[in-house]
Amino acid sequence: MRLNRRALLQNGAAVFAAPAVGGLHGLVRPPVAQAQGAAQTRAWKHGLSLFGDLKYPDGFKQFDYVNANAPKAGAARMMAFGTFDNFNMVVAGVKGSLAAGIDLVYDTLMVAALDEVSTEYGLLAEAVSHPEDHSSVTYRLRANARWHDGKPVTVEDVIFSLDAFKKNHPQWSAYYSHVTKAEKTGEREVTFTFDGAGNRELPQIVGQLTVLPKHWWEGTDKAGNKRDVAATTLEPPMGCGAYRLKEFVPGRTIVFERVADYWGKDIPVNVGRDNFNEQRFEYFRDATVAIEAFKADAIDWRTENSAKNWATAYDFPAVKDKRVVLEEFAINSSGGLQSFAFNIRRAKFADPRVRRAFNFALNFEELNKQIFFGQYKRVKSYFEGLELASSGLPEGAELAILETVRDKVPPEVFTTVYTNPVNDSSDAVRNNLREATRLMREAGYEVRDRRLVNARTGEPFNIEVLIDRPEWERIVLPYKPSLERLGIQMTLRIVDDAQYENRLRQWDYDIVVATWGQSLSPGNEQRGYWSSKAADQPGSRNLVGIKNSAVDALIERLIFATNRADLVAATRALDRVLLWNFYVVPQWTYGKVRSARWDRFGRPDPLPKYGFSGFPTVWWWDAGKAAKAGSRS
Repeated sequence: MRLNRRALLQNGAAVFAAPAVGGLHGLVRPPVAQAQGAAQTRAWKHGLSLFGDLKYPDGFKQFDYVNANAPKAGAARMMAFGTFDNFNMVVAGVKGSLAAGIDLVYDTLMVAALDEVSTEYGLLAEAVSHPEDHSSVTYRLRANARWHDGKPVTVEDVIFSLDAFKKNHPQWSAYYSHVTKAEKTGEREVTFTFDGAGNRELPQIVGQLTVLPKHWWEGTDKAGNKRDVAATTLEPPMGCGAYRLKEFVPGRTIVFERVADYWGKDIPVNVGRDNFNEQRFEYFRDATVAIEAFKADAIDWRTENSAKNWATAYDFPAVKDKRVVLEEFAINSSGGLQSFAFNIRRAKFADPRVRRAFNFALNFEELNKQIFFGQYKRVKSYFEGLELASSGLPEGAELAILETVRDKVPPEVFTTVYTNPVNDSSDAVRNNLREATRLMREAGYEVRDRRLVNARTGEPFNIEVLIDRPEWERIVLPYKPSLERLGIQMTLRIVDDAQYENRLRQWDYDIVVATWGQSLSPGNEQRGYWSSKAADQPGSRNLVGIKNSAVDALIERLIFATNRADLVAATRALDRVLLWNFYVVPQWTYGKVRSARWDRFGRPDPLPKYGFSGFPTVWWWDAGKAAKAGSRS
């Protein structure tokens, strides 16, 4: 359901896409009397829930998981990877590399609660209203919302923002494509009209909109040049959020400072959060250098994604004397799939038997033993780690949904439990390679002179795996000898971030390492992941190129679910169909966030269930702990 804005902004990943329908009509001012009459008949709410009731009542003082008395002090130093040359969110992932943390500068209409599933409460908006059929939604802005220059946040800013994102970013345009009109319907009211009724998620999707200052973007910079919302920029942006950009070194460092007179510091959704005076991001191109910087106390917090590093790299003195804390946080709010993803737009991957053969050739058990220190388990669902993951054979509501597409899906969907091949012995390895060879033979390939070739044309079956992180080389290369035993020649190509993104946008790859994150309530973003329309949209998250009418139908069933039970059943049905088409070779997962931190911080107890670690949002500077941890470098 929700767009992972932080991941998008830091990594330049493509955002969730949806089929483009209609366009933005711009600002329309109805007669005042008409607007007032409409306002009188609206039932206003302080928050929205996709299914069920809101936990927090109207007039609540704060979220349960925050410390309202947390001190406002200190700094949090974090790391980012790659580089940055842009502060403009509108073109993130399309032009340039967006700076980490830039979303700290802005506010959205609504904000999610981290202890509930699929709920949002008012941030810039003090109230929200929509008809029972979810065909539109109206937001009423807070009267005291202000930009950092003191000017009020207006309805015109909201409409300008939606227009800017839709016109200048293909994936944002698709994500908001079902908004056909945005208009001013009151002094502080903006109404979004949708292209149809019944899509319960659309009011909350609109609530996620990042609001930009129209007056600033339509003005000029210090040199007198007119600003361009469609271009990259390193001019510090005007915002209305809890932080402003303080200083930066392009590509290396960016520092945000807390706004002391921030307009929204006392509203309920902000109480007890944004407690650090500064948030600082240091950029690194190499993971080894980043670890050494953390050891040297140049960074406060590190999230560790490497099993090897977690097992071997944290044995330095500060860990032994407890000045550095190692801690794992359960992932309760999201799941998903990490995989070797095929580009099935290329003819050699069109046959599902070929794709399945690659799965038989992956020796996960040996990888887990030799490289991952036995820490991982194999992914067996597109919604791994969530109740949405399919298991066993379909039954009940899930089976009924699958019956509607029975003639369009593999028969195994109904008869066989999906499992990944297991290579836990030498016999198993040989048997799995034999099965892979059999599948390739059925698909029209044969081995000649130890090379797998197309039996009809004689063309060798060669592949290239494209990656953008050098640390992935040691993980991908063990796949090569297994594929060579089938006669497949594999090459590994490492490119920089810019080249990688350009090749993804142009579908210029055989296989990539791809991850699709999933929320507790999947919805419209599934179109961008797997739909036929997204397959032809450059830069979409349909990296595989899936065009499958059954998948399209199940996505729509999921989006228009009217209750939680129907949503779960539809999602499991979609999961099962995706699995049995073998669009990817599932990789592995851990289920926890590994973190290392210098022990200078306090945190709520307990932490919010759906907020990972919650750092730095709901943590704070602890002067007593900081004194014990020692001086910073």
